Amino acid sequence: MPTPRLRFAPSPTGYLHVGGARTALFNWLYARRHGGQFLLRVEDTDKARSTDESTRAIFEGLQWLGLGWDEEVVYQGSNVARHGADAERMVASGHAYRCFCSAFELDARRKQAEAAEGAFKYDRRCDRLDAAEVARRVAAGEPSVIRFRVPEGSTGWTDLVHGDISFPNKDIEDFVILRSDGTPIYNLAVTSDDIAMRITLVMRGDDHVSNTPKQILLYRALGAELPQFAHLPMIHGTDGKKLSKRHGATAVADWQHEGILPQAMVNFLALLGWSPGGEFNEVMRIDELVAVFAADGLLRKASVFDPKKLEWMNGQHLMTMALGDLAPLVGRKIAAAGLMREIELGRRHEWFLRLLDLLRVRARTVDDIVRLARPFLAATVTYDEAAVAKAWKEIPETRALLAAVHDALTACAPWEAEPLEVALKTLAEARGLGTGKVFGPMRVALTGESNSPGMFDVLMVLGRETALARLTAAISELDRRTL
Repeated sequence: MPTPRLRFAPSPTGYLHVGGARTALFNWLYARRHGGQFLLRVEDTDKARSTDESTRAIFEGLQWLGLGWDEEVVYQGSNVARHGADAERMVASGHAYRCFCSAFELDARRKQAEAAEGAFKYDRRCDRLDAAEVARRVAAGEPSVIRFRVPEGSTGWTDLVHGDISFPNKDIEDFVILRSDGTPIYNLAVTSDDIAMRITLVMRGDDHVSNTPKQILLYRALGAELPQFAHLPMIHGTDGKKLSKRHGATAVADWQHEGILPQAMVNFLALLGWSPGGEFNEVMRIDELVAVFAADGLLRKASVFDPKKLEWMNGQHLMTMALGDLAPLVGRKIAAAGLMREIELGRRHEWFLRLLDLLRVRARTVDDIVRLARPFLAATVTYDEAAVAKAWKEIPETRALLAAVHDALTACAPWEAEPLEVALKTLAEARGLGTGKVFGPMRVALTGESNSPGMFDVLMVLGRETALARLTAAISELDRRTL
């Protein structure tokens, strides 16, 4: 068996969509699993819509996901001369012919067919021109396209996803492969490039199924060995419809900027349309995915892109990620939010790692961690009014309680979890309160919010000086609210 060679061939006309990223990932996983090559081809023949910005976005998206390619990027637009030569070779071999029918003439015939309630199909009138007439028209500079002569019979293949697929050739008209300006039509360009790149497996979305019989006919006409084909089902939104912008973020870059880890996105995309079979752990590293990826696990039915499932999976990866790797990701976002400079976080590195370890169990995304970290990084506490209304309902009693907490913690030494716990439990018993009745008002005083990590974790991360200062500030705030 030849070494597997697979490719991802995006058009640089927009962002890297999650559907395209999934296709790239499956090609990459297959190549890595079988010791093959993963290649990248930019299909930029549509010069009007292709942009350098989109090309960069595609490269950056693939690199963020960790999907490196093995050879130099192929730009389809650079291969127009070969595409034309392949078309001319098929004319010479009798598999294609020149068509001089103008767009105006074809449109008139199409309307005529519609008026008669029939389907339009090119009638091969230019295929009936003799060689001398064709030569005369070409010499006279008459514009022409090149059409492929579809043979009788049927065209089929065994798809790695859908099994045996066959199309009657009578349903395929003699399709144009080269425009009058010498530029290739999609099916010719793709086939010519895949042959030149020695692609052994074409794995792509099943919206390309109808292109495949045409491409197989071109392979045969060019005397090239057929690759295998695998057509992946579409990705749907949670409403069962094709994934689109109306479902929210569909660009890989959007999720990157919303705090999703690349390893979580890879894990999530891998399970959209593929399963390792049997019982398996959904949370997998990329090396684990490579070890078990196989074509027989590709699913025929459409998969559902569920953002909540992605965020859950991201939370699982946050939990297992090395804190040293997580710190710079969170640190950059903390600095961007204006909470603390990266250089300061670097000076407090061990403290920052302890904070991350405390917060990540409550987070689904990197952005969640930044939001949860705010009370621990801000110079002053911002009180959530809903939390205040619930925990500081009786102001005089709350003020007295917080003053007693301040005194108990001031006398506590050393500032460690066990002595702090003893001090607060003793205080609660002396006042005839459960610890929850003490911790609720404390939590708002220390963080400004009604939800936070465990109270002793909060006290340890804040430290003696900051914790006592915040209790003092809360008492002052209660005094202000009684005026």
